[in-house]
Amino acid sequence: MPSLQRILIPALLLVLSCSEPKQKYTRFTAEFKAPQFDDRDRKKILEETFPVIDSMFRTYAIENHFPALAYGIVADGELIHAGASGSINLKTNTAATTKSLFRIASMTKSFTAMAILKLRDEGMLSLEDPVSKYIAEVADVTYPTQDSPELTIQNLLTMSAGFPEDNPWGDRQLADTPDQLISFIKEGLSFSNAPAKEFEYSNLGYAMLGMVVSSVSGMPYELFITQNILIPLGMTDTKWEYSEVDPKLLALGYRWEDSQWKEEPLLHDGIYGAMGGLITSVEDFSKYVNLHIAAWPPRNGDDTGPIKRSSIREMHKPWQFRSLDTFTDSNGEVCASTGGYGYGLGWRRNCKGVERVSHSGGLPGFGSEYRFYPEYGVGLICFANLTYASAGDANANVMDTLFSMTGLKPRTIQISDTLQLRGKQIVELLTNWNEALEKKILAENFYLDLSRETWIKNANELFKNTGTIVTVDPIIPENQLRGKFFVRGERQDIEIFFTLTPEHAPKIQQLDITPHKKQPK
Repeated sequence: MPSLQRILIPALLLVLSCSEPKQKYTRFTAEFKAPQFDDRDRKKILEETFPVIDSMFRTYAIENHFPALAYGIVADGELIHAGASGSINLKTNTAATTKSLFRIASMTKSFTAMAILKLRDEGMLSLEDPVSKYIAEVADVTYPTQDSPELTIQNLLTMSAGFPEDNPWGDRQLADTPDQLISFIKEGLSFSNAPAKEFEYSNLGYAMLGMVVSSVSGMPYELFITQNILIPLGMTDTKWEYSEVDPKLLALGYRWEDSQWKEEPLLHDGIYGAMGGLITSVEDFSKYVNLHIAAWPPRNGDDTGPIKRSSIREMHKPWQFRSLDTFTDSNGEVCASTGGYGYGLGWRRNCKGVERVSHSGGLPGFGSEYRFYPEYGVGLICFANLTYASAGDANANVMDTLFSMTGLKPRTIQISDTLQLRGKQIVELLTNWNEALEKKILAENFYLDLSRETWIKNANELFKNTGTIVTVDPIIPENQLRGKFFVRGERQDIEIFFTLTPEHAPKIQQLDITPHKKQPK
């Protein structure tokens, strides 16, 4: 019996025999205030950059010999701008459009990761499960060390399986069948590191995840992803197999060699398609980027996507450390950044605290990248039909310019009712030391850390030096239960930082009061 059938038939029987997983209900408070954008006309602000961005992309495509380029900007639930240039077929001189279908290579990986999390959410697998539970041949793999941990689904998701980096070898395996992958595993696998030790990019790992999806769901991973992610998002033009694509829309792939473009043969879909097989357009893919952006911030309200918002945010976390380096922005400023790998997605935070989630894609004939900034609610897509086209560099330059031109701000944390109330009570406490109020708002550790007598002495001296209170500024929240504010006095200002306990009625566990001299006018 062919190996795919050998995997799918027992799995299908298992699925049919299992009862429907019970719906888990979560208690929550309606008082939670999600962060919000202060810029109310964000689309108009972004629109001012479109002519510059169009010029940047087209210039980049010409300078780097891209036959065709398609790109889009995603923000606040829609594709707010898109463009294309060049030709997707040099023989027919077919112009690229935002509906042209490009192979997006490794950008496919997050779809496979999302499928795994959907199965996890439905109780059909655990990320801690050994891979051998779903691919029996992995049980006979020889590990590099005696103390190597058993290979898990989590290892495959985070590129920490210990497999050697396999670009560009992995790219050429795209059309392999499930039988060929099983035979490959049976012959034995080579490791560059023990599992769970460190990040190392592995296409093989994601091909194996595709097989896990097939094994658990009882259907080919392509069908599972199509039915559970693509169709619910309305990505009806997105395909796995190039022969199913309208030739007028299909971008052919090229490489730049001997000062000319040479066509690359298209690869058929196979088991390695789980790591890089999807074919899509900017218009279709923007729906997927919107799904990721819409997962932020955590909030109340209906959760109607093909996968839970919390699971999407889980994909964005840096589960595996990757790098620490620096970059220079358009203003010539050097900025340190650190990066990691989530579930089918890369993560990076720079010295300014700006976080981005992204993934590139590269195959013979194609190069692509998408990136989005969760706290800014904006994303960028770039597809090209040149072998390993540097789409990521194009996106980096464009986003740097976009941020510089717009001064776009992240969401602002909102002040919770509890934080607001405690802030007012702190001012009252520090100015009159009412015992009834103290019992109501101070945590049990408060006077154990510093005596009441010392608190009163220090506060009285501080406010004496401050003089008459002129105003109390609004609280600047760090989260729902921590923040700071300024008390403005006639002679000096006082910075007040406080953090509350995890009790049902949160109390003040830490209170820092710091004087600030008035700056001369």
